[in-house]
Amino acid sequence: MDFGLVLQTDPPASQVVSLMKRAERNGFRYGWTFDSAVLWQEPFVIYSQILANTQRMHVGPMVTNPGTRTWEVTASTFATLNDMYGNRTVCGIGRGDSAMRVAGRAPNTLARLGEAIDVIRDLAEGREAEVDGKPLRIPWIRDGKLPVWMAAYGPKALALAGQKADGFILQLADLYLTEWMVKAVRRAAVEAGRDPDSITICVAAPAYVTADDSPQALAHARDQCRWFGGMVGNHVADLVSRYGEHSSVVPEELTEYVKSRQGYDYSHHGRAGNPSTDFVPDEIVDRFCLLGPAGAHIEKLRALRGLGVDQFALYDMHDAREATVDSYGSDVIPALND
Repeated sequence: MDFGLVLQTDPPASQVVSLMKRAERNGFRYGWTFDSAVLWQEPFVIYSQILANTQRMHVGPMVTNPGTRTWEVTASTFATLNDMYGNRTVCGIGRGDSAMRVAGRAPNTLARLGEAIDVIRDLAEGREAEVDGKPLRIPWIRDGKLPVWMAAYGPKALALAGQKADGFILQLADLYLTEWMVKAVRRAAVEAGRDPDSITICVAAPAYVTADDSPQALAHARDQCRWFGGMVGNHVADLVSRYGEHSSVVPEELTEYVKSRQGYDYSHHGRAGNPSTDFVPDEIVDRFCLLGPAGAHIEKLRALRGLGVDQFALYDMHDAREATVDSYGSDVIPALND
């Protein structure tokens, strides 16, 4: 199993680079960041420094979207990094939540997202693609490689990931939902004539390693990671709006907890102590995240690996960032790669 570290690009950027270097020393192979131009610093500038200061780490956004940059700019940016550092980027992409909504725009449609996946990949790998009705190719690209991994929750998005994406990003670590969604992606791949095993499965969620499993330690870990249920809740609320509260196509195990959601303040997005996440119960934090002593993380990650998960990407937005990275390096990653 591969491991990734997910960070926000809060200033100073040097701290982001430093933590990614620490992650590589501890066995992490992927470095991911949020991509929301108003809320955080521009990630692609920081990727250049991460790549320059690591040897094996692959970097990319979790996730970008087809609306905040033109597609040829996105492709050229990835291709430039690959030319400089040797094909060490991954394009995580989705409809766009915070990046679009904070700027006063609606998330992109799935149709636009599907088109963007093909165009960005083709352009970044040096092939011709049609952009705004005109053929376009970036002539200087040689031997470019850009895997495009799509984030999804709902049935139509899961189907699109299976039809087009090189990888599937699931931003929660619930075992039942992981199994359900991975099966949906692979079923769509088969129906599209693709090899379902060719799609990389990445589960992304907060992890907080505690010294023991005492009620006090677990309560603190939950409070540090409760923000994640609020972030996921934005996407779940969209699904409820589209399909209804008791839909046959979206599991209630995903939608039930957002009934008491009262809105969301993006100024606290992805941060411990987010006041917009009071509606998230402990049960959801436990299901969606990885909490407790290292042994509990190992047990859950082995179960996820058994469901076909190829990478666990660790959201590290809490008060024990360095300690969590170090604990994964000393205990968790070796156990999963034994």
